[in-house]
Amino acid sequence: MAKVDVLDLEGKVLEQMELPAKIFDGEVNLHLIHQMVKYQLAKRRAGTHSTLTRKEVSGTGGKPWRQKGTGRARAGDVKSPIWRHGGVTFGPKPRKYAQKMPKKMRRGALKSALNLKWKEGKLKVVTNLEIAEAKTKVAIGVLGSLEATGKTLLVNDADQPRFLAAVRNIPAARPLRAEGLNVYDIMAHENLLCTKGALEMIIQRLED
Repeated sequence: MAKVDVLDLEGKVLEQMELPAKIFDGEVNLHLIHQMVKYQLAKRRAGTHSTLTRKEVSGTGGKPWRQKGTGRARAGDVKSPIWRHGGVTFGPKPRKYAQKMPKKMRRGALKSALNLKWKEGKLKVVTNLEIAEAKTKVAIGVLGSLEATGKTLLVNDADQPRFLAAVRNIPAARPLRAEGLNVYDIMAHENLLCTKGALEMIIQRLED
């Protein structure tokens, strides 16, 4: 059975946590992860872009000059797309970019992302993230002790105001509640640092 060390905030191993083989089986489906990231980014797009067609542009609908005899090119409408301030041909209109992805595939992508971090040794588990002082210096020291010096996703199972205040000035650290853990954030960070309670919540979410 897969196991992971549970550390204190000084980086010392306190115990080993057994991980369910059903979830942490070492299988990584990169295609599924890629598809999930595209799904998430597509859902974030507002899709509010809009351009005016020739019928929506403000202006007269009259012919600017007579058809023949002027020496100029024929023109029927000042709102033509080839004119300055004219309408736009095939321009973007408001639309939804959201894609469909079955629940089973979404769970499989999250499972693969967790397996990837675990196999790379980038999944770190701590007992809790309670710190004595809400100071950035203290938070940086904790991350250094845990060897989480790169971009780190900090997943907690409870709100801890002192911890949140301490890490908000660290550009490479992003706090996140366990309920909001997602594939995009996991892949966007080098390290995944979870409290033991948060990891238990994630496992339960994938087992249900």
